[in-house]
Amino acid sequence: MCAWGKQHQADDKVVMLGDGSGDFTRAIGLELDRIKEGMGIRSQRYSMLVDNGVVKALHVEQPGQFDVSSAEAMLKAL
Repeated sequence: MCAWGKQHQADDKVVMLGDGSGDFTRAIGLELDRIKEGMGIRSQRYSMLVDNGVVKALHVEQPGQFDVSSAEAMLKAL
């Protein structure tokens, strides 16, 4: 996540967080079973706006889509 953030010049504007163990993904109920495809349990694609620990917006993509979780979509929703 650090390298990806640097490549995209996120600097201190965005907190880049990974979820390697999947604990957070399980806690919010956004697991995606991709075992048959050889990918294991993954996280669904989503964007989330969190303000002082409170989720203000959650945009979950439909499988195979990339419409509501982009930075542009999040900015438009603000």
